Amino acid sequence: LKEENASLRSKINKLQTFSETQADKMRKLEKKLEENKIKEEKEAQDLEAMVQHVEQNLQLMTKRAVKAENSAAKLKQENALLQVQLKNYKTENEALRSGQSASLAMVKQNADLALQNLLTVITNSRSSIKQLVSGAESLQLVADLLKSIDRVSEL
Repeated sequence: LKEENASLRSKINKLQTFSETQADKMRKLEKKLEENKIKEEKEAQDLEAMVQHVEQNLQLMTKRAVKAENSAAKLKQENALLQVQLKNYKTENEALRSGQSASLAMVKQNADLALQNLLTVITNSRSSIKQLVSGAESLQLVADLLKSIDRVSEL
């Protein structure tokens, strides 16, 4: 009985040692699992913050593009008006040349004014077109960023 008792105690000790080893492994795995959960939560928060930032940038770029489009439309209207004025000035100039209207100095002054207005419109149109192109490029960049975020989230 003593031998059997000693044998059983030895087995119990071995089982307790094995149980403690398994419990240590379990605690380590639980700790690692918790660390991984915390890491994944932080990555998810970072990704969400990046998505929100990109969305804000996209909204800002959209507003800029709409503003640029409105400005371009306004400048086109102004350009059309100035072209009508220019046509009227040319007609008046023709009339002056044929001797039916006011002095040549007045026509020259009107033509110079029309030219100045036309140059101003051209300058403003170029600036607005550059802004519109810049806005379109920014929107393309945002679209590329969103594609990259999709790829990251899939991974």
